[in-house]
Amino acid sequence: MGPLSERITIQMSNALSHLSPEKLAEIELHSKKARRNKRWHDFLEMVGNHSILIALSAIFFLPLYLVIVISLMSKGQAETRSIWPSPFMWSNYVEVFTLVPFMKWTLNTLFVSVMGTIGVVVSSVPPAYVLSRLRWRGRNTTFVIILGTMMLPGQVTMIPVYIIFSKLHWIPSFLPLIVPTFFSSAFSIFLLRQFFTSIPDEISDAARIDGCSEFKLMMRIVVPLAKPAIAAIALFAFLGSWNDFFGPLLYLVENEDLCTLGIGLNAFQGLHHVQTNMLMTASALFMAPVIIIFFFSQKVFIEGVTLTGVKG
Repeated sequence: MGPLSERITIQMSNALSHLSPEKLAEIELHSKKARRNKRWHDFLEMVGNHSILIALSAIFFLPLYLVIVISLMSKGQAETRSIWPSPFMWSNYVEVFTLVPFMKWTLNTLFVSVMGTIGVVVSSVPPAYVLSRLRWRGRNTTFVIILGTMMLPGQVTMIPVYIIFSKLHWIPSFLPLIVPTFFSSAFSIFLLRQFFTSIPDEISDAARIDGCSEFKLMMRIVVPLAKPAIAAIALFAFLGSWNDFFGPLLYLVENEDLCTLGIGLNAFQGLHHVQTNMLMTASALFMAPVIIIFFFSQKVFIEGVTLTGVKG
């Protein structure tokens, strides 16, 4: 504190010492009001700056809110315009498992999703490493061709792929949903390749000088550094398999014991379309694992997606 500040402080103290207690109390009251008004002004400014985001969040949250609320209502109340359950029917979440084989659908979906996620991760890391960390003739051309496969709609290859699986006698079974994931994904290769490119070449060069092979270099150095990107493609793969409806409908519908949640919910809607509360209960259970997984992995997921664009 400089001499000027000390002089000002002394003058203020002297001025306040000559004021009456009533005047001091009035000054303190005005000071509290000023601080309160400033906090309120800052809050309103924050709300104004984020009003669009708040409105969009409310729009996206409303369907989820309605699903959860209606799932806790009785059948009669679900047919009204009520927006709050009275009473809460927690028994709906038990009853849905007795109406349909919901547990079997969940286990089937979980099996396909986990195996598909493993297949995508295992098959995407090596080609992404080769396209990003090794120098060879035709590397860029190969990468462009891989990206070009992303432009090909699945409906174009649907019939020939179905014929192939039919000739292999894989229908109905989980194999048509799992085996293709072990042949990699163009999007996953692209995402990992972008992340691998951002890793400094000096790290790889130092490992090669120490006698490290390319496989050990990939598994012990590059893969641990790329955990955020790998987590991102794993989450994409799991969500894609969990929410898939067309694939199971095409390959599993002939065997009811192999039905996944997507097919099961469609059948459930046909059987219990008048029971809105039970339909919303089944939908809430279907969404719950996805929401939980994303909630606990969102930090790694966002980091992986963000860092893939650091270097191209």
